[in-house]
Amino acid sequence: MVWNDETIRLLRDLWTQGLSTAEIGRRLGVSKNAIVGKAHRLELDARPSPIRRDTKPASERSVTLPRVAGPTLPPLTSTDVQPVAAPPPPPTNVQPLRPVQAAGPRPVAAQPVIVPAPRQAMHSAPIQARRSAPSCCWPIGEPGTKSFRFCDDMSVPGKPYCDEHAKVAYVKIRDRKEDAA
Repeated sequence: MVWNDETIRLLRDLWTQGLSTAEIGRRLGVSKNAIVGKAHRLELDARPSPIRRDTKPASERSVTLPRVAGPTLPPLTSTDVQPVAAPPPPPTNVQPLRPVQAAGPRPVAAQPVIVPAPRQAMHSAPIQARRSAPSCCWPIGEPGTKSFRFCDDMSVPGKPYCDEHAKVAYVKIRDRKEDAA
């Protein structure tokens, strides 16, 4: 838009009438940001914020209680810190019996707690050995299902996929044109 004398005069008139920048922009056929920028360059009077502010005096506002300073728990002492222990051995299918608490006064006999067996690794190679070399990130199955997994074969250097999946992922443009024909 060209800001000539007529449009600047119209902008000043609409500005003094108190119209919003969006309304002035609609009437002049420009964006509200164009109106704001031009009004700023023309040094027109500042407009109040369209965000409503709390206009009540401080004496009429609701009283809020001050927050209590300090931590919610006492700080730990050096005797409270436990050394880091080695991880526990893998669980078995059945854990030892533990008592079940009842709502009534009479005790209830202990019942066995059955825990599912830990999931087996996808490959027989140890996890540490597999992680030392980059593995294929090709998704297999439907995400969100129990059968979903990644290929996890050794990837091609510099690529996220194994050789087989890299051939599928990286197709030359002319190969795509031949497939379309």
